Amino acid sequence: MVDRTAVGDLFDGYAPARTLGTPAWDEMFEAPGVVRPAAAVLHDALTSLSASEFEARAAARDRGFHDRGITFQLSGEERPWPLDLVPRVIPEAEWTTLEAGVAQRVRALEAFLADVYGTGQILADRVVPHRLVTTSVHFHRAAFGVEPANGVRIQVAGIDVVRGEDGRFYVLEDNIRCPSGISYVVENRRMMARIFPELFASHRVLPVASYPARLLEALRAAAPAGVSDPTVVVLTPGVYNSAYFEHSFLARQMGVELVEGRDLLCRNDTVYMRTTDGEQRVDVVYRRVDDDFLDPLHFRPDSLVGCPGILNAARAGNVAISNAVGNGVADDKLAYTYVPDMIRYYLAEEPILPNVETYRLEDPEALHHVLGHLHELVLKPVSGSGGYGILIGPQATEAQLDAARAAVAANPREWIAQRPVSLSTAPTDVGGRLAPRHLDLRPFAVNDGTSVWVVPGGLTRVALPEGGMVVNSSQGGGSKDTWVTVDGRRVPRVRAARAAKPGRREVAPDPGPALSFAGTEQQQQQQQQQQQRPAPC
Repeated sequence: MVDRTAVGDLFDGYAPARTLGTPAWDEMFEAPGVVRPAAAVLHDALTSLSASEFEARAAARDRGFHDRGITFQLSGEERPWPLDLVPRVIPEAEWTTLEAGVAQRVRALEAFLADVYGTGQILADRVVPHRLVTTSVHFHRAAFGVEPANGVRIQVAGIDVVRGEDGRFYVLEDNIRCPSGISYVVENRRMMARIFPELFASHRVLPVASYPARLLEALRAAAPAGVSDPTVVVLTPGVYNSAYFEHSFLARQMGVELVEGRDLLCRNDTVYMRTTDGEQRVDVVYRRVDDDFLDPLHFRPDSLVGCPGILNAARAGNVAISNAVGNGVADDKLAYTYVPDMIRYYLAEEPILPNVETYRLEDPEALHHVLGHLHELVLKPVSGSGGYGILIGPQATEAQLDAARAAVAANPREWIAQRPVSLSTAPTDVGGRLAPRHLDLRPFAVNDGTSVWVVPGGLTRVALPEGGMVVNSSQGGGSKDTWVTVDGRRVPRVRAARAAKPGRREVAPDPGPALSFAGTEQQQQQQQQQQQRPAPC
């Protein structure tokens, strides 16, 4: 333990949440004035700054994000991306366990999807009930017969984890449809390196910049059999979608085309892209369009943001869709409760990361208990996202609790209840001073069929209101750069990022996407509403 009693202006008055009556784990302090060893160097650097110096760097951050078009909408107002300038530090020893647990879940969920859209052995063995699959709104019979060339349905996963009161990490939910937020992980790191270069000179921080190259490798590996040099595109619903910045960012960083549904056509079960040089065959579509809008021949016939016939082309083995259609059946919040059983069933392993204690409300006894103790629990819609629809019982009014009880009693399958977890806290800039704020973490994993690689860090999201537990940016949350540090000692230089492969085209970052004509009002509405996971959710 490192005793730091002399604190600078930024930490004046800072008290870990536990000293304020909340049983939350503080990411920087073990006790008032006692800094965790992994954060000692960071703490020293921050205490050397005056409040005015810190404020000047915050202003430079906002200008930088605004100039590069890295903004988001909150209550109809365009604002610079909310990056807090105090990074979250995770020592490598902790990260190793977290990384292994995330990869384990991805492998189990991959096996579950192959089984559910195949022989259904886990259902026959009654490890997972048939009704969980058949009643899921994300289970699509149209996905049967679509066999990925390399067996991968989850090229990208975002696993939301929280640190509990005991200091352990728990999984809160799995995101394996179109998980958002990785662009902000990379941009947060770039901005921190510009604003605080001296911090990176004193820390050995594992890099995150190789994500686009890793993703491109995984997408190319998913190409149909026999294709040696696949054409990859990123399919976006358009500029009015909340995650459009991320879509354009990834396309630029991977050096591939960003397309909308109107740029693609299917003929003879083959997908083509319209270009100024004529039609070009497409082999892999990294889609950021939700299932319901992806193919109007199979799903919503009024969709104007998808590509008619793309699912038939995938079933014929002529194009790969990443992530696969129908993945949502595995990240349904009720399916989440069975993931530990999936790990034991498919991998013959014990779960590395535990789930948060959760109640399945289809069980009459669990339903009775939850209805009687709703004021003590967190209630979530199984198909919800972006923090919408969540009821935090201890903070709810009687009217809200009564309405929730009626909704749950009417349709128990659509809800789960969880034990409240007092999310860990970290020092966060609040009006020019640091105060504890609750946060979570979304590590991102990339699966190329050979291994599951987890980005060292991920997206830390922060609930900015005092006492708030909803971290989503769509609900007013912020973010932090997440540092996986090799150790807490001063080192002469930062670890170098992985070198680019020979022959790979490197694409320099630009100020942001240029907006183009976005089509009819109906198209604009579909662009906004189709994304299941608002960026970054």
